[in-house]
Amino acid sequence: MAAPKWRRAAADGLGTGFLLAVVVGSGITGERLSGGNEALALLTNSLATGAGLLALILGLSRFSGAHLNPVVTLSEAWRGSFPWSDVPAYLACQFLGALGGVVVAHGMFGKPILTFSQHPRSGVPQMLAEFVATFGLLLVIRGAARLGVPAVAVAVGAYIAAAYWFTSSTSFANPAVTLARAFTDTFAGIRPIDAPGFVAAQLLGGAAAAWALSRLNDGSTRA
Repeated sequence: MAAPKWRRAAADGLGTGFLLAVVVGSGITGERLSGGNEALALLTNSLATGAGLLALILGLSRFSGAHLNPVVTLSEAWRGSFPWSDVPAYLACQFLGALGGVVVAHGMFGKPILTFSQHPRSGVPQMLAEFVATFGLLLVIRGAARLGVPAVAVAVGAYIAAAYWFTSSTSFANPAVTLARAFTDTFAGIRPIDAPGFVAAQLLGGAAAAWALSRLNDGSTRA
């Protein structure tokens, strides 16, 4: 028997919280230990995030499907593989979990519980980067899904670690992550004023990926 909707949603929110703790915590550690070398700080942040995603997807897939991302939830619902009636619960838990992850990361490193970020991330190039990052993420998830959960975990972890480097935005690719990172004035932060542009680009990237996947699968594997 499937777990109740809110139990599965809570598990996904818990996973999203751990993801934010990984992103923000590793960013703080990388910045502290890199001696001002931003490339080294970004390297540690990207490797920790990729590894964290791999572990979280493997560990939580059986409880919630390990979406950890509103765009993934919406995409799965659009495909018909996830009930629309469950979407609000998942989105609520993802956003709340993400904010909780920031609070926990700040607590572990002795930071103020919540602070608005002063890290500017704006402009058309970064909006395009978020569109591309999110589009690519959904392609990777859907392509690897045929090989099973372990393949998805490895593919997503590797893709996000790489996308930290090949996108100018360092690949947030997740609306819950984006909004939560507006409340951390650390290496991983984004100014609140810049967050809506990132979220819009992510939603557009997700919609474009869903359309592209429906065309690629048309008449063959969509069912």
